[in-house]
Amino acid sequence: MSVTIEIAGLPPERIVFSPSPLAELGGALHALAEPGHHPALHAWTTATNAALKPDLADRLCEAEFLWRSTRADILLPADPKPTLREELDDLDRLSDERFVESALEISCSEDAYTNGPSPLVDQRAKQAALDRATVRGPRQADFAARLLEDPRTVRAWIRRLLEDCETAFFGDLWQRIRTQLAADARHKTELFRRRGLAAALEAVSPAIALDEEGPAPRIVVDKLSEGRTWAADPALPGGPGLTFLPTLIGQPHLFALYAHGWQPVVLYPVATPELPQPIALDLMQRRLEALSHPRRMRMCLSLSRAPYTTGELADITGMSAPEVSRHLKVMKNAGLLITRRRGRYVHYRLDLSVVARMGSDYVGAVLR
Repeated sequence: MSVTIEIAGLPPERIVFSPSPLAELGGALHALAEPGHHPALHAWTTATNAALKPDLADRLCEAEFLWRSTRADILLPADPKPTLREELDDLDRLSDERFVESALEISCSEDAYTNGPSPLVDQRAKQAALDRATVRGPRQADFAARLLEDPRTVRAWIRRLLEDCETAFFGDLWQRIRTQLAADARHKTELFRRRGLAAALEAVSPAIALDEEGPAPRIVVDKLSEGRTWAADPALPGGPGLTFLPTLIGQPHLFALYAHGWQPVVLYPVATPELPQPIALDLMQRRLEALSHPRRMRMCLSLSRAPYTTGELADITGMSAPEVSRHLKVMKNAGLLITRRRGRYVHYRLDLSVVARMGSDYVGAVLR
């Protein structure tokens, strides 16, 4: 599964790497709502949540589906600005229909990304949006109903909420991290200019790659979802383009905005030495399947303790040597074995460091 961004015909100057205070505020709000996703931020989320004034905390709970389970498109600007105020001004220029469609995207369902009618003008779309909000709880249902009945008033309420967050905690946080985000964006821009898009994407994330083998070039984002968008579409608001937003507070999440009518945006975590790089989703699946087989689990009892040859494993498990070889091949292709040749024999051993990381790798894969 993956999100595909078609880039055929996209001018290089329309590919932008830039930090966004609004995107980073969205990441901060998500971290406060779901601190379990961000163990490295435990101290910050605990202290910030404890220091929130009750009124602000209540308002954040009321609107949390904008950033909790997914990220509303309004929080991923395609044209990032230096300040939060400027990006909020851009939001104010959106039509009510476009703003509401994005704000009510509160699940990861595929129908959130289709070109359907606006819930402001279509009764069926309105009821579907209300139903999704109701599942999230009564406060979210009430918020969605008010947004649909009086979008202008609620839009102003959302802006005040985000501005109050800047005053309460985000302003100080942005001052601390904006320099590192800007430096990362400059580095990716320079890589793109000197070595091309493939090199820049490789530096962005191992989960993003340039595919040039098909009839037209495209960017493939390794995700547990399916989606497709066209960055060179001249009908996009603001014209064709593709924006990459670096994030520190949003790690480990990797977002790819591909909703209809929105310019594609990729929010990517800035690589830091203390955080492991994500592995490919198909590799994770191969590892889980390799270890789930009962006979391979029996082999792991021996391979985790010492290196063994194929013949030795056959004697221990009671399987034939060819059968053992087939199981070893599956485990080797999944990157679970360490091999070493000694004379005529190849010794196999379970790579315990890889197995030990599988839990965190799995969490990282499903969270990104």
